[in-house]
Amino acid sequence: MPMRNRVTPLGEIVAIPLRGDWLGNRGILHNGRDIVRTHASALWIICTLSHKDWRLPQWQPHHFTVLFFHDEAVALAAGHRPCALCRREDYNAYRDAWTQALDVRRPLATEMDRRLHGERNYRGTSRRRWHPADWADLPTGAFVRMEEQPYLVLDDAIVPWTRQGYGVARPRPAHGDVELVTPPSTIAALRGGYTPQIHPTAHGSPA
Repeated sequence: MPMRNRVTPLGEIVAIPLRGDWLGNRGILHNGRDIVRTHASALWIICTLSHKDWRLPQWQPHHFTVLFFHDEAVALAAGHRPCALCRREDYNAYRDAWTQALDVRRPLATEMDRRLHGERNYRGTSRRRWHPADWADLPTGAFVRMEEQPYLVLDDAIVPWTRQGYGVARPRPAHGDVELVTPPSTIAALRGGYTPQIHPTAHGSPA
C-alpha cells in the first residue's frame, strides 16, 4: 500500500502510488506512520532525491517527514521553494528571479519563507489560500484551480493534474479570471526567469 507522503499541487499530503521526482521537507509532521499536522514551520523546501551519500530515514522519531512531489511545478504550487543546501544553483536562480521580478533587494531564505507562508495559508491556520489572477498574466509552470481541480499552465494549454498524474491538455482561456494556486511570489519568480522542471507526461510524452 502507498504511504501517505505524496504532495498534491493543492498542498495536500496523500497516499497515492504516483512516483515523485523531488523530495520535500516541512518539518516533523508524523507520529509513527500517521501524518498528524500539515506543517511544522514556515520552512517548506524542495530537495533532490539523493545528495552525496546521505540516507534519509522514513518515519523516524525526531526526524523531518520525507515528502515527495510529482515534479517541481507541483512542488512550487504546493508552496515550497528550492533548497539552498542540496540545490544551491537552483536556489540562487529562484532567488535572483524573485529579486528581479519583485524589484526588491536579494532576500534571505527566511524572508522568502515568511512571505510564501503568508501567501499559501490563511494566518494561524492550515487552510490554503487561493489568489485571483488573470489568465493572460500567468507564466508556464503556474497552477490554477478550476472546479476544485488543479491545472498546470503550459504555454497556450492547460493540463489537468490528478492523483494518477497529468491528463489531456485543453486550450488555455485567452482572458478572464481564475483562482491561482501557486503563491504569487513564486509566480513572480517564474515571470523573472526561473524555469521549473515539469514531468514529460504534461507534454503528452510517455511516463
